[in-house]
Formats: sequence, C-alpha cells, structure tokens
Amino acid sequence: MRWFSAFARSKSGNFGMLAALVSVPFFGAAGAAIDFSQAVFIRSQLFDAADAAALAAITEKSQGVAEAVKMGADGEVKIAAEDGRLFFLAQRPNALTDVTLSVDMSVFKKGSNLNSRVDFTAEIPTTFMRILGKNSITVSGTATATYQTDSFIDFFMLLDNTPSMGVGATPADVTKLVNATSDKCAFACHIVNNGVSDKNSYYNLARKIGATIRIDVVAKATAALMDEAVSTQKYSGQFRIAAYTFGEAATDVKLYTVSKLTADLSAIKKAAENIKLMSIPYQGYDNDQQTSFDDALTKINAEIDQPGDGTTMTNREKIVFFVADGVGDSNKPKGCTKKLTGNRCQEPIDVKYCKALKDRGIRVAVLYTTYLPLPTNDWYNSWIKPFQSEIGGKMKECASDDLYFEVSPTEGIEAAMKALFIKVVKSPRVTS
Repeated sequence: MRWFSAFARSKSGNFGMLAALVSVPFFGAAGAAIDFSQAVFIRSQLFDAADAAALAAITEKSQGVAEAVKMGADGEVKIAAEDGRLFFLAQRPNALTDVTLSVDMSVFKKGSNLNSRVDFTAEIPTTFMRILGKNSITVSGTATATYQTDSFIDFFMLLDNTPSMGVGATPADVTKLVNATSDKCAFACHIVNNGVSDKNSYYNLARKIGATIRIDVVAKATAALMDEAVSTQKYSGQFRIAAYTFGEAATDVKLYTVSKLTADLSAIKKAAENIKLMSIPYQGYDNDQQTSFDDALTKINAEIDQPGDGTTMTNREKIVFFVADGVGDSNKPKGCTKKLTGNRCQEPIDVKYCKALKDRGIRVAVLYTTYLPLPTNDWYNSWIKPFQSEIGGKMKECASDDLYFEVSPTEGIEAAMKALFIKVVKSPRVTS
C-alpha cells in the first residue's frame, strides 16, 4: 500500500506522458508538410506535361495543323485533341503511373488561330497524412496554347514586257548598246516579221554583243522566285501563283497569260523562264503605244475573284505582284496626266487603276525597276525627262502600304523580288 501511495504522489513521468500526447499532431503536421511538398512538386511536373501537350497538339508540322488548314470553317480539331491527350499521358510523372489521372484536351480553330486547352486532375497519394485520415491530395490545372496559321495567298504576277523593258539591264549594258548602234539607241527592240526574228534588230544585236536587257533579268528573277515560294510555304498549296505579261506581240497587245493560277510552282518556274520581250513588226510601230498600265491593271482586276482574309484554302488573300519601269505609253486621248502627242499619252502610272484593285481588298505589291535616264536619246529628253522625278513616287503610290520596292540598275532584281515577296508573306493581314 505504501508503494502504491508513493507512485500516486510521484510527478516524475508527467513530461513523458505529455510528450507522447503532443507528438501525434506534431509529427502529423511535419508529415503533412512533406506530403504537400510532394504534391506541389508533382503538380509542377503535371503543368510541364500539360504545357508541352498544349503545344504539341498544334505544332507546325502536326497532324492537327494539317487538318485545320483544310477546314473551310471554324470548329473542333479532334485529331489534334487526341494527339495532345496521348502526348500528355506519355509525359506524366512516374509517380502517377498507378494513380487516378483525369485529362480533358480540346483544340478549336477560330479564324486563323488554333487554340488548344489541357485540363487535368490527379489524386496524389499521401504517406504521413494517413495518420490524420487523409489518404490523397487532389491537384488540378489548365494549360493553353495558340498557333496562328500562315496566310493562304494567291499571287497574280503582272510583268511589264513592253519594248521599254528592252533597255539595257545595267548602265554597262546601256553603254554597250549605245556604242554598238548608229543612232546611239539603248533599247534592244525585238523586230519580228511574219513570225521570223529580224537578224538586224537590236534585240539580236544585244545577244551578239553580250548585253543583257531588263526583261531577261525579270524573267530569270521570276523563275527564281518560285524556289523562294516553295521554301517559304509551310504547307502544300499555301501559295498559288499566276503570271501575266502585256502581250507577246505589239500587233496583239493584251493581257497575256504566261501561266494560269496554280499551286504547281515548278510549272510556273518553267513558264517564267520563257518570258520574252514583246515583239514589234518594225521600229516605231503604232507610234510605240504598247504600254497601257490602265488596260493591264483593269484586265488583271477582272481575273481576280473576291479576296478573303487568308485564313483558309478557300478564303485566300489576293496579291497583284506588279513589276514595271513606271512609264505608260499608250493611245489615251482622254485622261492623260501629261501633254499628248496627238492621241499618244506618255505619263507616269495613273494610280486610280491601282486604287480600283485596293478598294476591292486586293493588295498591290510593286517592284519598280528604275527607269533609266537616257541623256543621249532625243525622245527621252523631250518626253520623259520632264516627269522623270515623278515616276518612282507614282509607283509607290500605286502600292499597298509597305509593299513597295525600288531596284536600281546596279542592284539585283532577283534579290529585290525575293525581298518584296517576303514582305508580302510576313506582313500583318487585316481580318474582319
């Protein structure tokens, strides 16, 4: 009895008892911190997987993008959503292999944008919190991504091949022609009689003395541009191209189709290589009135159907890619902006015909091949020199905003055409 009485009065074990009672919540809190840290870490990994999946579903070379560009209207892109879901599951952390994981993946096309969204929920099993009755921690999150498809564009190449484009391509070529001709002529006019090239025409003389004329350079540059288009387009059929000149012969001046609108860019390249200077039956034929920009721009306008915003294959942007030296020479008794010689009108380009295109929503890209001063030529001094300073400005006014490029005789037309093409492709498009 004395022993039990002494034990009852003893206080030496109180700390141990209190420590035992307090240790349960203390270790529970510490374990909860560890479990929560693990959950945060796994959630971070899931977000990384979700971000990657959102991007993978709409990456440039994905099946989803390929499918979306074929769609004629907005809507869900199911194949992209499934690809993204499988990608997410493949990227999930190893720690979640045997736990419940819910993934909802969606991809929608709206205009030129593809929008992907990944929503995930996972139950992260606990270790220490089980002593508090908590067997798992729920984590969730959302990741989104947007891909903007490149424009679908139809290009209508309008290439000036009239006799003035028979001028020497560079100052050195001009000098060659001037020195080789009795009348100091810098133009290699192509005289053709009854379908046979006159061996004495300056066109053949230019070939003989190795002088390059401007239309040859334009033809070569146009052909080379097709290679640029092939390497630039992101998907098959993104670009379609047609090519036109002002006519094969002065006796039949009209908008001449070098190649109809096609996505076969190799065919356009082959056709462009054969572009030639417009032929004339004799020097001074029809008072040299073969360059009607008014007529060419009006007729190419009629060739172009309603332009779109470029978001789908069936809703394409329309671009007139206009290459010329900027001087009109045509029978135009009314409306000529400069003085007439009879009914002959020699003037800088009349920009109201460019405006008619732009008012329809057609963009106009202008490559101005600088009109060369010809101080030894009496005709130039009398009729062109007075408005020489206006030519470039009018060509720039013809162009849509930021789609103008001037290439001088000492610069490369091929490089200039490629630079203008890239400007067209990369410039922001207007959407409704």
